[in-house]
Amino acid sequence: MAIKVKLRKRKVTGDRHSLYLDFYPAVVNSQNGELSRREYLGLYIFDSTRNPLDKLHNTNTLNLAEQIRQKKESEFNKPEIYSALEQEQIKKNKKQDGDFIAYFKKLAEKKNLSNRFLWLGSCDFLKLFKKNGLKFSDIDPELCDDFREFLETTKSKKSDKMQLSANSIKTYFDKFRSALKQAYKDGYLSDNIAEKTNAVKQVESQRNYLTLEELNELVKTPCRSSEIKTQALFSALTGLRRSDIQKLIWGEVQHVKGSGYLIRFKQKKTGGSETLPITEQAFNMLGERKQPTDAVFTLIQATNQRENRHLTKWVLDAGITKKITFHCFRHTFATLQLSMGTDIYTVSKMLGHKDLNTTQIYAKIIDETKRTASNRIKLEM
Repeated sequence: MAIKVKLRKRKVTGDRHSLYLDFYPAVVNSQNGELSRREYLGLYIFDSTRNPLDKLHNTNTLNLAEQIRQKKESEFNKPEIYSALEQEQIKKNKKQDGDFIAYFKKLAEKKNLSNRFLWLGSCDFLKLFKKNGLKFSDIDPELCDDFREFLETTKSKKSDKMQLSANSIKTYFDKFRSALKQAYKDGYLSDNIAEKTNAVKQVESQRNYLTLEELNELVKTPCRSSEIKTQALFSALTGLRRSDIQKLIWGEVQHVKGSGYLIRFKQKKTGGSETLPITEQAFNMLGERKQPTDAVFTLIQATNQRENRHLTKWVLDAGITKKITFHCFRHTFATLQLSMGTDIYTVSKMLGHKDLNTTQIYAKIIDETKRTASNRIKLEM
């Protein structure tokens, strides 16, 4: 069926009309891959010509728009005038003229919740970097290097006084490179540009944790918020992230005869389904069992400054001078398990890590601790 292409206009602000092409039936939009009846040309004509310049502008603009219309109609309805190679090149050119940022965002929206947040974050920084948009055809290794340099110098979204952390830079640039790889697979890029760019190296951040002695001091020390204290100690006993603790419901806390207590839940960060055995001591911290759909903990708001102050004061009152955040209690669980002989594979499973290399960071902490301990014994020789 022949595709009809008509030139139409639509009234916009400022006594002007915007010109666009009207397709019937709808055609595939090269930028987003969806069916569309319209393609705006970015051309405008004046409603009334008040002087010869306005009249000349309208004449030239309409002539240009008509040329574009004719070319489009030829592309759709006269494929026989092109060789197979030329048709393939036309198709490729259409794809490469598409909007990479729109494509990137579309990929991001297909990801699971936590991953989607990171992909959209990378996409947002790319928008800041290329304010006027970015075509697939404009992407090359030099642009990728420029974007990495932009990430290394730009400010964090959390504060205009802070730059992005090294690991945030790595994460955002990795998502960008993943989008490039997918664009190459989908035929939007003629070259695998991601393979020609160097990934940002991982920087191991300092992971503070508590010793068993320090943890027991916290048990004895009162906290202005008993709920924060309970959640933190529960994290140290189970390795759960705070986000998973806060969404925990009683239906997920189960008891299996002969095995003991366990939690069956879906990780908020990764979306993975987990079964985590917990000790009777950890279970007893939860208090009286309620209805299956009831939240286990009542304080389920996102961390705020007041809660952080309560946590900080509680730690200081226990005589601990390390900088401890809520997430450090998860680090504590991992390091104590490894230091007490639990194998790294089991600890990785208990933490819900998909990659053993993530857990390996805790093993390095234990190795450093052992090295420090061995250096304490010196003979007077």
